[in-house]
Amino acid sequence: MPIKTIATDQAPGAIGPYVQGKIVGDFLFASGQIPLDPKTGDIVGETITEQTQQVMKNVGAILAEAGTDFNHVVKTTCFLSDMTNFVPFNTEYAKAFGVEFPARSAVEVARLPKDVLVEVEVIAYLGK
Repeated sequence: MPIKTIATDQAPGAIGPYVQGKIVGDFLFASGQIPLDPKTGDIVGETITEQTQQVMKNVGAILAEAGTDFNHVVKTTCFLSDMTNFVPFNTEYAKAFGVEFPARSAVEVARLPKDVLVEVEVIAYLGK
């Protein structure tokens, strides 16, 4: 089964030994996205709301590059640096998906790359 690498300049480039995403069969496995501006590499926002908005933009860009959108995401894993940010995170996260939500895990972690507040990774179904 062929594996295709996803790369777009509309989302931040990898800051380590990984790629933005891989398509395997009918699925996209996207690497976790943090709130980086794709053009400058700078962190966008200081609040969980601002950072989540940028994260979801970055995720959306990877989905678009793979020829899909949030409607086809079947699973997310969400990493928060502080679970007290859960409610405002959920508010912004929900906006990206509308009314049909994927399966999800959400966990608090001790630290995220560049000391950001949030990271989100997704798996999307690309089949018909």
